[in-house]
Amino acid sequence: MPEPQPAGDVGVRARQDLLSRTALGVFRLNGQFLSVSEELARPAGLTAAWWQVLGAVLREPLPVAGIARTMGITRQSVQRIADLLVAKGLAEYAPNPAHRRAKLLRPTQEGRAAVARIGPGHASLATRLAAELGDTAFTETVQVLERLAKALDALAAPQDNTP
Repeated sequence: MPEPQPAGDVGVRARQDLLSRTALGVFRLNGQFLSVSEELARPAGLTAAWWQVLGAVLREPLPVAGIARTMGITRQSVQRIADLLVAKGLAEYAPNPAHRRAKLLRPTQEGRAAVARIGPGHASLATRLAAELGDTAFTETVQVLERLAKALDALAAPQDNTP
């Protein structure tokens, strides 16, 4: 006979279902965002991946490993894209005072201009999405996704098992 659950406790199977539904929802959202991002980036002569890497360094130059950490993808993937951006004149490598070998990636004026061309379509989509969700729900959605990412980061961090 199953053990009784305390009030408010959803149980292991229900939690597994919640995790599966969350993962499937995020996978679906990822596909939707990639599709929309490709549409927005195409007229600017970019791909979604190029836009993502350029966007990561608009505020400040970063090493490839730092971009990868921010984006949650492999360093090798970012390196390949960074090298393409540099070859196309959309970004450049700069010396890194903190690390002699890990150069910083920064956008060129051409790279900044390409990202700026995405701005109107991006603003339009943000406005339409806010109208669909409502501003409050849109804000809550961002907060929930940020909390989920932090929780997964915490679970992935090495655990200190010292007594």
